[in-house]
Amino acid sequence: MCETSKSEDTKKSETLKSEDAKKLETLKIEEEKKAETLKSETPILTAARYGIVEMVNVLIKKIPSSIYEINLENKNILLVAVENRRTVVVESIRKWSKECAKKEVFDSLIRQVDNEDNTMLHLAATPSGQDWNIHGAALQLMWHIKWFQQYVKGLVPKHFTIKTNKKNKTAGETFKDKHNCLVQKGSEWLKTTSESCSVVAGLLAGVSFATSSTIPGGNKGDTGEPALEGKLPFDTFAMSSLIGLCFSVTALIMFLSILVSRKEAIDFRIDLPRKLLWGLSSLFLSIIAMFIAFCSGNFFLIDQKYKQIVLPIYIFTCFPVTLYAILYIELLRGILTKIPMRIDKGEDL
Repeated sequence: MCETSKSEDTKKSETLKSEDAKKLETLKIEEEKKAETLKSETPILTAARYGIVEMVNVLIKKIPSSIYEINLENKNILLVAVENRRTVVVESIRKWSKECAKKEVFDSLIRQVDNEDNTMLHLAATPSGQDWNIHGAALQLMWHIKWFQQYVKGLVPKHFTIKTNKKNKTAGETFKDKHNCLVQKGSEWLKTTSESCSVVAGLLAGVSFATSSTIPGGNKGDTGEPALEGKLPFDTFAMSSLIGLCFSVTALIMFLSILVSRKEAIDFRIDLPRKLLWGLSSLFLSIIAMFIAFCSGNFFLIDQKYKQIVLPIYIFTCFPVTLYAILYIELLRGILTKIPMRIDKGEDL
């Protein structure tokens, strides 16, 4: 029995080593092909690969025929640009085709396939190895989906969605296969973010509830009405504490709905980003409302002679909200951007 077990373990080990060796060999061949392709590329294709749109425009203007050039993989300027997520190059060629009445040229470039029968949509579905200029795995995936599903799919003919390559895969199947890891990372990022924000939203809801049920100055003994009713700070306190409670509860519900949502790739396009945006927006507004309620309630405790200098102090206490606002605006930009843009910082070169 022991000898049989050892022989089985040995066979498994040899099989794994063989598979690893095959993978390494495949990667080596792909890298060699890529290096050979890069060496043979013409200037306009190299400019398209690295997003140097000024050079692309000059070359098209000086040498119009250069727009038809292809590399060893049979990829033209549009396929190279899409493969490397160069939105500015695609948009520049699109604009040129409209201005010069060359729509048929643009259409012919779009219909081109490479040596593996990959269409522009297949190349858009394959990760380029470079991230988008946005933080967070979930937002990265959202931009991948926008790029593939919303932008490139809108450029190509409709039948390209069912067209297969030499591996007998459609662009949609390629996208799903190539983004499994990113879907897992995005789901984990959303889970961690939602759990953290749920705790904060719960604390804010508790504080807002306690604040909204507290009456500064107490009640009038004979009528039971608030003693400070009608004064601006009191009215501000009452309204802001109620608003803070509403928004903190809304944020809590949104983050909990993210935690219980299914997290398929398609959900990262609209559903999950929308819930995240609503949750963070509500959290942001509840924090602002809490600060306003705090400042309004605190105003009654300050001696009259210090009330002239208290405004700068209140402004300073809002500094943490400003930091949150900066992060929020970045997230808002990422979610609302219709056409993803890569902004490189020299790492490609």
